[in-house]
Amino acid sequence: MGKRSTLTGGRTVPHSSVDTHLPGDSGTARDGLLSTTTRQWVVRAALPAVLVLWLLSLREVNLRGMDDLGLLQVLPVLFWVALGLLVAGFCLALSDRRTPGGWFAAYVLGLIAILHVTPGLLYPTLRYGWAWKHVAVVDAMIRNDGNVPGAQQLDVYDQWPGFFHLNAFVVQVTGLESSLGYAVWTPPVVNALLLAPLLLIYRSVTRDRRLIWGAAWVYYSCSWVGQDYFAPQAFAFLFFTTMLALVVGHLPTSKLAVRDPSHTGLPIGRFALVVLVQAVIVCSHPLTPLMMISALVALSIPRRNRGVVLPLLGSAVLLTLIWDATVARPYVFAHLGEFLAAVVEPEANVVSGLAALGTAAPGQVLVSWIDRGLSAAVFLMAAAAVVARPWTRRTGMPLLVLAPLPVLAANAYGGEMIFRAYLFALPAAAFLVSALLFQWDRRPRLGALAVSPLALAMIGGLLFGYYGKEAANYFTKDEVAAAQFITATTPPGSLIITLTSDVPGLDMNYDLHPRIQLNEQDTDDRRRVAENPLEGLKPFVEGATVRDPAYILLSRAQAAECYLNGTLPADTTRRLESQMSKTWGFVPVYRNQDAVVYRYQNPDSGESP
Repeated sequence: MGKRSTLTGGRTVPHSSVDTHLPGDSGTARDGLLSTTTRQWVVRAALPAVLVLWLLSLREVNLRGMDDLGLLQVLPVLFWVALGLLVAGFCLALSDRRTPGGWFAAYVLGLIAILHVTPGLLYPTLRYGWAWKHVAVVDAMIRNDGNVPGAQQLDVYDQWPGFFHLNAFVVQVTGLESSLGYAVWTPPVVNALLLAPLLLIYRSVTRDRRLIWGAAWVYYSCSWVGQDYFAPQAFAFLFFTTMLALVVGHLPTSKLAVRDPSHTGLPIGRFALVVLVQAVIVCSHPLTPLMMISALVALSIPRRNRGVVLPLLGSAVLLTLIWDATVARPYVFAHLGEFLAAVVEPEANVVSGLAALGTAAPGQVLVSWIDRGLSAAVFLMAAAAVVARPWTRRTGMPLLVLAPLPVLAANAYGGEMIFRAYLFALPAAAFLVSALLFQWDRRPRLGALAVSPLALAMIGGLLFGYYGKEAANYFTKDEVAAAQFITATTPPGSLIITLTSDVPGLDMNYDLHPRIQLNEQDTDDRRRVAENPLEGLKPFVEGATVRDPAYILLSRAQAAECYLNGTLPADTTRRLESQMSKTWGFVPVYRNQDAVVYRYQNPDSGESP
């Protein structure tokens, strides 16, 4: 099959950018790998086999065997066989343009299930310490009927409360005790919902189903950052992608737009819908509005797009300014100096999330390099697609890949900005990678065979990033019980101290208890804790009395976090517990297999216990 083109609107457009699925492939006979009938039966039989193998593989997983490579160390061979068969089946489906769209959808949803349902089926409790924190914020907002007084470090959520108010409404309407009951299923649900706007974006760019579903597959195969748990970022990112779908679908180059030559802008109904989506984003998360503005600026660069994009850019800027100057003003003004300082040090923002990892566990050094390698490979393949597939340059996808860079250069976002930039660039980058890998004009079966190892490698890289830290991300029931003991029995005002934030449910009454995490203190304090944990702890507890005691909680996940990331020495938990057990004033008040709680009253306070 030679190169073909189609005349569209007076322009010559490469055939692959406007292709619909054809009745057949010219390479059918020449590939000689499988007959069409056999291939279709294999595609249909492989997916049910994959799901059965996957579920069987989860029957006997020893979670306590996780170490510095997390779930990768304990998942059985059957799990990896299921993943390999899934990749092979999907690539085989891509090789035949007659594969029904429903089977592509089933394979992508199967990938989502295996990647994101697995932790929910294996773990006895909610995954991620931050997810537990967000459950606590929803609970506190219900308890306080809105803003939470005394929120301390968590007052930022009072200023971007959209996600929390929505979940508070859901909890109250449904009569659930808390959002904890459904938060565990947030990753698979969010990823499944994200598929709809992703498909709309890709269908706006091409009618070739192979490229559309290939792009969706690449997205889920490379989304290792893990910002899909119960959090405002996952919520806002879903709406961000929805906004892109609504905008890209109406650009002059869109394959979906029904154009009226007399009207170059958005219809009023769609404009109102996009503004509503923008408002949800602006009130829910501090970073995503900046990414939204940056994406719209990028899309407005081609003159042909400006009639659609500029009014939406104006509304995005206006809504963000109004919100930041009113509801979020306390936080914005308190951190304005930090933001201005970050703007003049763009190189520091770029590297802030790439820790040296000199004291991290050996497995985590490997995980970090694989994460970086996968991210670099995605961007390199996207760049190669722009060169090798010239038609992609008119799609807006290259601009959306570059759009997060100004925000990355302007703010470190607590060391996470480089990862968030990758997250926001990935939907567009995934399409470019798909155009590079899955545009087979000749011998599609051989193309599928050649691409399969790379597809497996991408999923392998994802699993290192997504599952590699699970020793600290998962919690046992005993750890939950220790946190519940503190939140249920300690008097209001009691100081709660932990080594790290990896304690499930300890924030449930965060408005009633001050909290200190030793690994987040300044360098001198952390150094004292590292050298002598008890001496490093004393300055934080010396004011404790009978009326306002201090509680120190040590647990399995905190020890795992210290070992994995090296912010404190790996044996800090063991040494501190040993020292407290021999020191007057520290009394163990709760203990189980995975956690211990000490109460401290300063023996020099003059009060009787």
